[in-house]
Amino acid sequence: MPNHSRVWWVLAVAVGLSAVGGEPGATATRCDQLLARLADQIVNAADTFCFESLDLTTANPNTTPADNSLPGLPPFAFTPATDRAVISPDPPNRTPITKTVPGVQLDARIAGDPADEARILIRLLDQWNGRLVVAGASGTRSEFNGDFAWSDFVVQKGYAYVSQNKGVFNFFVTTPADPLGCRLNPVSPIYVHFYTNDPQTPFTRWTQYIDEAARIGIAALRTHYNSPPRHTYAVGTSNGGYQVRRALETAPELFDGGVDWEGTFVDPIAPNLLSTLPPAILNFPDYAASGFDANSTAAKNILEIGYPPDLVIGGSSLWGRYSNDFWEITFCQWQKRLDPTYDTYGSGAGTYSYVDRLAASDVGANLAAIATTGEIGKPLITIAGTLDALLPINLHARAYARAVAAHEEQDQGDPQRRGPAYRLYEVQNGNHIETYKDAAPAFPELELIQPHAQRAFELLTDYVERGAVLPPDQCIPRGGSIAATPVEPGHCSQLFVP
Repeated sequence: MPNHSRVWWVLAVAVGLSAVGGEPGATATRCDQLLARLADQIVNAADTFCFESLDLTTANPNTTPADNSLPGLPPFAFTPATDRAVISPDPPNRTPITKTVPGVQLDARIAGDPADEARILIRLLDQWNGRLVVAGASGTRSEFNGDFAWSDFVVQKGYAYVSQNKGVFNFFVTTPADPLGCRLNPVSPIYVHFYTNDPQTPFTRWTQYIDEAARIGIAALRTHYNSPPRHTYAVGTSNGGYQVRRALETAPELFDGGVDWEGTFVDPIAPNLLSTLPPAILNFPDYAASGFDANSTAAKNILEIGYPPDLVIGGSSLWGRYSNDFWEITFCQWQKRLDPTYDTYGSGAGTYSYVDRLAASDVGANLAAIATTGEIGKPLITIAGTLDALLPINLHARAYARAVAAHEEQDQGDPQRRGPAYRLYEVQNGNHIETYKDAAPAFPELELIQPHAQRAFELLTDYVERGAVLPPDQCIPRGGSIAATPVEPGHCSQLFVP
């Protein structure tokens, strides 16, 4: 019997909470049963929260906890309410909620983690369709990262939902004296320390914990429904999309397929984030100084690397948003993890040379340890935007498609080794951050990717479960949708259409 004084069992309703459960010896609740069954896989402690809810969608404000609500952590280490908005569009374009979804929610630490940071979120529906969705998390976000984009979408369809945090908390504010400190942007005096750069939290955990989340989720379903899932699917965005790829490469026996929304491509053979971010960081100030002149040498240098064209509206630049929000801090996070002896701000982020560092450090071996191989064991759909200026489509989505194709070529002529189905759907004018379309300064020419990612999930499940034809690789034209007979099969010939 779990320790009742250390576990919160509550009935979550849209207007508040009321305690349920009882004293030892009382009839066991569903939370009792779930926690007892998962005793070897999750940690039963003060930061374990299990409750029965009248609604597991985000229409119930109790489903996603408040930022900074885990006991004992500094600000910004755990930010669920913020996290759920970073991959989803602003209202009114978020996943529509048309029904309540009663069930049980469990949020807890994963057992056996020496860092005590790995967390899992489980949502078990009263009206279950017999299937499970396992979600990855973008960036260094929490297990609640997919609440708007993925959980609301699948739980209303009857899927049980499991998510995890890649085994790490987010970050905390630090100082320039911190050897693992990264400044928020090129002009910021604020430095942050990413937990994922600590010695006990290597990037290799990202694959470990999406695989483990699937195992724990399946065990939870066996207890809760007396049945394993008939089908299990992986979904994720950005670094969560990377997790989906690695799940289907390393543990395909746990999954029936996946949807990777703009996943990160990782390969010790460039291009990779450490080879392509520095030139963008280096050239952007000169490009901005030119008045965002598309014909400037700096602009041409950025395009030459493989970045999509910039959008300039008034005095605002889409590249400028990426430069301010992502380029330098992403480079810093990855460099301090994978090539920690490099002096980020002394030698310079923009002058980092990945090729030179291969001979001076272990960066190549460190990238090889987390590489995306393309050797998938179950069907996978990648969906990516042509104007993604964090993970440019030429350097990430198309690069991964080439890796998958290389394995398929190796398997040709051997029917026993024929690879699973793979598709790349390109969203013309789509970019990495959905909110850039509407949030000031707005870029209305951008297209949202979320509806296409959700449609890709439906197409995948129809293919896996009913043998439906999976539409071919294609360019989804601006304002269009995934088509059985696309107007433009394969890659988009134009990355931007006015």
